[in-house]
Amino acid sequence: MTNQITPAAAWATLRAGNARFVAGAMEHPSQGADHRTEVQAEQQPFAVIFGCSDSRVAAEIVFDQGLGDLFVVRTAGHVIDTAVVASIEYGVDLLAAPLVVVLGHDGCGAVAAATTALTTGRLPQGLVRAIVDRVIPSIVGLGGGGIHGLTSLDTDTLGREHTRHTVQMLQSYSAGLSGAIAAGRCAIVGAEYRLADGRISLVESVGDVGA
Repeated sequence: MTNQITPAAAWATLRAGNARFVAGAMEHPSQGADHRTEVQAEQQPFAVIFGCSDSRVAAEIVFDQGLGDLFVVRTAGHVIDTAVVASIEYGVDLLAAPLVVVLGHDGCGAVAAATTALTTGRLPQGLVRAIVDRVIPSIVGLGGGGIHGLTSLDTDTLGREHTRHTVQMLQSYSAGLSGAIAAGRCAIVGAEYRLADGRISLVESVGDVGA
């Protein structure tokens, strides 16, 4: 399967869709009955979105896209495990998506819980702790690496660092993704969604996305 769109063009398409969403002028593309029939046999998404499971940050909505446009992977706090990396590799290697977007957001509960764990020692119960454990490495070194330095930083600053760290982990963990970036077939973008106004802003990029 081939995808003719470049990483830069894919990112431009997402930014344009987000601008429509922010302006309340959504076009709702690729959502009609005819298109549903067109994508029945195969999918050719132009981007992989790896985002937080937060119910307020639905990728197809905030980027104003539709059926078959985005290959979406979501976990609380956009934390990585082998299934996540494998799913992203599927989108890039088998579906030929030229762009991976790590989509974080302000006010992230997983980041706040990780900060609380580091500064107070209080950990969530049950398997929710596994999420916090995977966020901690992203933020533990900030503020000089000490607890007092960490508490001086707001959750949104820590969240952006977690997004950057996730981008770096994806590139280092996945040989297939790194190879696609080196060949110019793919790029990774780290982005932050703002809950109040719906805007997406660039945090980190690896590869040529034209911005």
